Amino acid sequence: MSPAIAAKEGGRQRRAGSSSHHHCLDVRSEAPPAPRLCGDGRPRGEAEAPLLLLPPLPPEAGGPRGCRAELGSVLLLLVLYVLQGIPLGLAGSVPLILQSKSASYTDQAFFSFVFWPFSLKLLWAPLVDAVYVRRFGRRKSWLVPTQYVLGLFMLYLSTRVDLLLGDGEGRGPDVVALTVAFFLFEFLAATQDIAVDGWALTMLSRENVGYASTCNSVGQTAGYFLGNVLFLALESASFCNKYLRFQPQPRGIVTLADFLFFWGAVFLITTTLVALLKKENKELMPTKEETKGITDTYRLLFSIIKMPAVLTFCLLILTAKVGFSAADAVTGLKLVEEGVPKEHLALLAVPMVPLQIILPLIISKYTAGPQPLNTFYKAMPFRLLLGLEFAFLVWWTPKVKHEGGFPVYYYAVVLLSYALHQILLPIFLPLQCTPLGHLL
Repeated sequence: MSPAIAAKEGGRQRRAGSSSHHHCLDVRSEAPPAPRLCGDGRPRGEAEAPLLLLPPLPPEAGGPRGCRAELGSVLLLLVLYVLQGIPLGLAGSVPLILQSKSASYTDQAFFSFVFWPFSLKLLWAPLVDAVYVRRFGRRKSWLVPTQYVLGLFMLYLSTRVDLLLGDGEGRGPDVVALTVAFFLFEFLAATQDIAVDGWALTMLSRENVGYASTCNSVGQTAGYFLGNVLFLALESASFCNKYLRFQPQPRGIVTLADFLFFWGAVFLITTTLVALLKKENKELMPTKEETKGITDTYRLLFSIIKMPAVLTFCLLILTAKVGFSAADAVTGLKLVEEGVPKEHLALLAVPMVPLQIILPLIISKYTAGPQPLNTFYKAMPFRLLLGLEFAFLVWWTPKVKHEGGFPVYYYAVVLLSYALHQILLPIFLPLQCTPLGHLL
């Protein structure tokens, strides 16, 4: 239903690395300890070395640690994932802005390239994992510079984005320049995601490392909400005049330039605090992680990709959404084209936030286990039928429009459609997070 769905199917690299050398810049190539597959405790032979996923974890010193003992680390991860969701939300709001400026669907399709970095981050994840400055910290070596560049880039983009969107006086949006700018924006966000995902493995103890995925889900959802729903509401003159102002004005409370400037400053301040105040747990790094050299890491990556089961799984991922991707991407744009205010569509996402947080927790009970894709297979027919329902909704929209806008029951139908979409969406999570041990 969203006009622009941020792709998050990029592979999340869970590699491990040692810190035994004392070089300033570490690019490791020493042999790792005896590997285990998916932490199941069974050692693999030399012939199966390419199946290395995680090394054995030693018992934590001092006994189990409760969540409260690491509350600060959990909150930090939550903040970092919220910041990660801001670029995703802003990029998702641009298609609606372009649609309100009468951009063609060719332009919209071209702009959709900005979401590719999150799907392709597997290509440079080994580089982020293997190259770092040991004294500064393995993950901070990438997290801090990336977030500084993100903040500075947002500050610079705030001075140019109004020009790129067009001045409304005969000059339309510069879609090519917007696509390049936001592609770089999302590339930096995807790199930050790689660093944060890796840091979560050593920032939290074994007993609490499961909270990392919760922080990811909740934080990205909250960040996307701030960068998309909140921005579109505050950017809309009609919404602000109706609900937030006493005197009508021709513009909203904020513009995209204002929003970029504010979050650019937030990125810079937050990154400075993380760089100065948060230390990496270097005691756990040698035991939890074992880094291979860059060449060896890429060789291992491609040896895994060439496995028949993985090739089959990749084919499934590449084709699974063909039947409904057009409906998901275009429905929101067509509704805006038919006169539905974009801020109203954005606000309809507000009741869905609890569903986006709770549903993955519920559905995970059915997707866990040796056959995690069974739920996906059963849900596929309903997901395809929902695409037909979206097509009917687009056909029905101009027929219920009246001079004052749209009736309340129309928005109720749109909300119900969006709720069904959100219920089915988490069922496709197994495509993103199925452990390789279930495939091999």
